[in-house]
Amino acid sequence: MKRKYIFFDIDGTLVAGGYNKTYVPGSAKVALKKLREAGHFLAIATGRSQAMALGYMHELGFENMVSDGGYGVTINGELVDITPLNKQDVIRVIDECKAKNIPWALQVDNSVVRSAPDNRFQDFTNDVYMQTEVVEGLDPADYDKIYKAYIACYEPTEYTLESLKSVPWGRFLKEYIFVEPSDKAFGIRRIMDHFGAETSDVVVFGDAANDLSMFVDGWTKVAMGNAIDELKQRADYITTDVDKDGIYNACVALGLFE
Repeated sequence: MKRKYIFFDIDGTLVAGGYNKTYVPGSAKVALKKLREAGHFLAIATGRSQAMALGYMHELGFENMVSDGGYGVTINGELVDITPLNKQDVIRVIDECKAKNIPWALQVDNSVVRSAPDNRFQDFTNDVYMQTEVVEGLDPADYDKIYKAYIACYEPTEYTLESLKSVPWGRFLKEYIFVEPSDKAFGIRRIMDHFGAETSDVVVFGDAANDLSMFVDGWTKVAMGNAIDELKQRADYITTDVDKDGIYNACVALGLFE
């Protein structure tokens, strides 16, 4: 088979168990090994920050990654760059949160720690997804680059925030929303351009709303059995659930081990 460039989402695709009790199915690890033996190019494609995804990258032997919702690119184990969000748009979101007394936090560097102006964000969310540090006087205007913002609220409060109409955002946990890039295809194309490869040789695996951005025409799209309906509607192939050998079964069906 001609070499394929295969990109995997993490949560719900490579990794089962939700955000708090995650594990990589044994069949997925076997599939990755067989794909490498077949000569394919493998990469992660995640909404997570590059720093938050490094653990899985190293555990599973990846050297290439699209991170930060498509705005971060790692090639051959080296971070190329991460494109920040539009600073003024983020400032408008935070200003509206302040006016409406909604707790918030920021990601201002590539790390596993986010910053908040007080304890209210952590008190509201009790979050274990990542660490939150209090930075007194935290002001988005003081930073040259802002990579993500986090807004603590329950649905449907986010729909009352007018400023969110100007930024990409999503809800993955009930306690807060993520203001973060959502264009995985952008990062995938950057990697393909780097290697001078044809985008028709791309294969993507995903399950959630933030994977819609990489389920585009021109390459092969695989939806997990546990994927949202909208993703399945765009898929070229629908495999079994992540915890029911979904990655392995799709690779067999598509002849990727041959």
